[in-house]
Amino acid sequence: MCGRYELTTEFKNLPLILKKHLPNGFEQKYSQQDLIRPTDPVIVLKNEGKTITTIMLWGFISEWAKDPFDKKRPRPFNARSETVGEKKLFRGSWRHKRCLMPASGFFEKGYRVSRKDGHPFWLGGIWNRWMSPEGSELESCCVLTTEPNELIQPFHNRMPVIIPNGLEEEWIAAVKDGPELRALEPMLCGWSPDEWKAEPS
Repeated sequence: MCGRYELTTEFKNLPLILKKHLPNGFEQKYSQQDLIRPTDPVIVLKNEGKTITTIMLWGFISEWAKDPFDKKRPRPFNARSETVGEKKLFRGSWRHKRCLMPASGFFEKGYRVSRKDGHPFWLGGIWNRWMSPEGSELESCCVLTTEPNELIQPFHNRMPVIIPNGLEEEWIAAVKDGPELRALEPMLCGWSPDEWKAEPS
């Protein structure tokens, strides 16, 4: 499971697609994050008619929740990619609200996993929008996970889905029919460890 990650990339080195449509003042307020935990606000790339960058809470909140901050209610920060299209909580978001979360590394069992070249990468996820009866909105997200590869397997039985550079628009496209969704499935089946490293954190 991916329960901690980081984004220590300088703003100038963030992916260009992330900087196309930014919230007002984003560049001035941007700061590198050494440790990102569930319930923290996170940077997210999504598509609602166009690709935009936004801030969401990490921890999936269902649209039917009465109180999105009720600590007794689970707020999953991960979702299994193998069943995301079947679970009532996630299936609507899997069809229409996939997203990407930029990271420079993630942490598992005392290890930091990152690209050997130090470049940032994309955690594949899904997001949701909760609305109060008064009309206020709150957006949240979670990371999809898959079976571990040879790099991760020695210390964990799951790993995050990593979406390759260049496939961002395909992943977050809002409208997908059945065949188009199935075409995304190879991205859920794990990633090659060749360009990655795991070091004690």
